[in-house]
Amino acid sequence: MASGPEDNVAEYYQQQVEMLEGFNEMDALAERGFIPGMSKEEREKLARSETLAIRISNVANMVLFAAKVYASVWSGSLAIIASTLDSLLDLLSGFILWFTAFSMSTPNPYQYPIGKKRMQPLVSMLTGILVFASVMATLGLQIILESVRTMVSDDDEFNLTNEQERWVVGIMLGVTLVKLFLVFYCRTFTNEIVKAYAQDHFFDVITNIIGLIAVLLANYIDDWMDPVGAIILALYTIRTWSMTVLENVNSLVGKSAAPEYLQKLTYLCWNHHKAIRHIDTVRAYTFGSHYFVEVDIVLPANMALQEAHDIGESLQEKLELLPEIERAFVHLDYEFSHKPEHAQAHA
Repeated sequence: MASGPEDNVAEYYQQQVEMLEGFNEMDALAERGFIPGMSKEEREKLARSETLAIRISNVANMVLFAAKVYASVWSGSLAIIASTLDSLLDLLSGFILWFTAFSMSTPNPYQYPIGKKRMQPLVSMLTGILVFASVMATLGLQIILESVRTMVSDDDEFNLTNEQERWVVGIMLGVTLVKLFLVFYCRTFTNEIVKAYAQDHFFDVITNIIGLIAVLLANYIDDWMDPVGAIILALYTIRTWSMTVLENVNSLVGKSAAPEYLQKLTYLCWNHHKAIRHIDTVRAYTFGSHYFVEVDIVLPANMALQEAHDIGESLQEKLELLPEIERAFVHLDYEFSHKPEHAQAHA
């Protein structure tokens, strides 16, 4: 259903409210010089909770994967096997995310002077490419081919005994409920690693539901619904991992922040000091899961170097207080009619 004029007006005013909230946040930062946040003890407690969430997710992935392997062997369902394949990918990616979180928590300013924030999308992208290429190219496509072969063959009918049905339904429902709990649990955290676990758990919920529905439909209605469910799950898994790779590629290549976020940064810079005459450039682009920010401000030509330096440095510190920003670079100038400081490369 197409959105009407009322929806567009409501969306416009919602954007204005969000913009004003962003400006108020920048005003608070400009006035206080800091963003009210958690104490050191609270941050340490949150870090321990995030570590616990990662450990719980890894243990759950192992146990639930074993349960789904048992259900796959017990039922012989291609749809359940395809769902188990997605759980295998979750298990592999979970351990790699755990290793990434551990590496990011052990900084080394000498070998990694700008930190390890970029490790998370880099490892996720490499994981997606390697797992997608190796596992999906073999197991995923094999499931699709086997499903097609089953649909066109005259093999025995798909039929579960009452005991098999109880086991399969019980295991799949149990796995789905546990995964659904982990989705909500992991989404309570802002840590990018834990949020990635939440996304993996959500994908597993979807594949479990589709797999269980396909098995029941094949058992009670028609055999072909099981291989069709397997094909749907294999294609869904391929699409999911492809989108994960593309998302992490965008975070590595330096994609610009949203215009609304750039508005907030511009507002903060303009209200930073009364001596600022002009704002030449405000850039924010992805650096892993955070932003790099570049700001060019114009100050009076006759201003003393010490005063100009203090204005620029305090602005840099203020920008880096924002949780989304990894590093901020402030360039000082006395006019803005020149060409950009950094020439753009052209292919």
